[in-house]
Amino acid sequence: MSISLSPPALSMARNPARIRALLAAFALAALALAGWRVAAQVEGERGIAPIASSGDFEVDGISVNAVGKTAEEARTNGWLQAQRKAWEVLYARTHGGAEAPEVADSRLSQMVSAVVVEREEIGPRRYVAKLGVIFDRARAGELFGQSDTLVRSAPMLVLPVTFSGGTAQLYESRTPWQRAWAQFRTGSSPVDYVRPFGAGGESLLLNAGQAGRRSRSWWRNILDEFGAADVLIPMARLERQWPGGPVVGTFTARHGPDNRYLGSFTMTAADDTQLADMLDRAVVRIDGIYADAMAAGRLQVDDTLNVEEATIDPALLEALTRESAPAAPAAPAPQPGTAAPAEQPAAPTPAPAAARYTVQVATPDPAALDAALTGINGTPGVSGTAVGSLAIGGTSVLQVGYAGDLDALAQALRARGWQVTQGDDALRISR
Repeated sequence: MSISLSPPALSMARNPARIRALLAAFALAALALAGWRVAAQVEGERGIAPIASSGDFEVDGISVNAVGKTAEEARTNGWLQAQRKAWEVLYARTHGGAEAPEVADSRLSQMVSAVVVEREEIGPRRYVAKLGVIFDRARAGELFGQSDTLVRSAPMLVLPVTFSGGTAQLYESRTPWQRAWAQFRTGSSPVDYVRPFGAGGESLLLNAGQAGRRSRSWWRNILDEFGAADVLIPMARLERQWPGGPVVGTFTARHGPDNRYLGSFTMTAADDTQLADMLDRAVVRIDGIYADAMAAGRLQVDDTLNVEEATIDPALLEALTRESAPAAPAAPAPQPGTAAPAEQPAAPTPAPAAARYTVQVATPDPAALDAALTGINGTPGVSGTAVGSLAIGGTSVLQVGYAGDLDALAQALRARGWQVTQGDDALRISR
């Protein structure tokens, strides 16, 4: 059996340099594709940035229908109408349904800090809209004696997880549930919400699977990244009955690293056009569940999230102090006939300040990072560990505080069972 090559293939087989060039081109293309895939994981619009919220009073969903000689006059009359209706709703809300007193439009305009246009239709002489009215807390509170003091919870990281079409999403793409939380005005809520939105690398650090993790060290690093003390996980499961038909939403409020259940309810939107309104109302109800849990003492920070950092062993600290203290000069012998000088008390030797060292550790999965943090923090002499660069599936870089030099830290880690490779100003450890 014989194999014949075509002239182009025969020419390439006789030209090794051409083969190497072709292989190099394929390799560069593969590297470019890999780089594009890594960049694509964090590029694009991941979420909606949350609006800035204050402690002002807000009344949403005010429907108005006003007329005027011009379109501008009709719009002005519609806004005045919205202010009067919103004042009645606000007063009844804060006074157990009591009827609001008469207040002049000029006084109401002074108390209103903003008007939010939810939907509007402007004609030549008519204005139809759905508006939200925001009253300044200081000015409106003076009128009916509303106190501006509000007890707030500890900062709570919010992860609004959406289940739709058989998949769970957080910041992988923009979802209507995350949008509803971003647009929620948290100023009047007793819960201090911390709302990320997937910018930069947040979408890699925070995902729907995070709710299922239990590692306290892993959670502690995430919470420290966003300045939060605990985590809230409001979940929305959206089921469409048929394309263009009703949307049934099942909403669940969960809390803490153990994903503890606090409450749930179900709502239905007639179609996709009513979905945003349903989600806005669902956020308000979820906020009510969290507020009730806080009032009942069930929204306290999980004590297990306070990962204790190992303190310096007193015996080791004393040994380091003795070794680092300079030898005291010998006192001169007293001359005959002179009184011996009174012995002066020795000044206390200050404790050595902990230095910061760079430690590299392989972290193929979150469990490896958890084990590394626990093992390093348990090493005698280590005062604290901070994650400088997190790379799950690669090598993470830690900043370790240690009361001693780099050689002593390497020896202490070896005593804990680590394999240590020491460089000029950093360590690399592995099990």
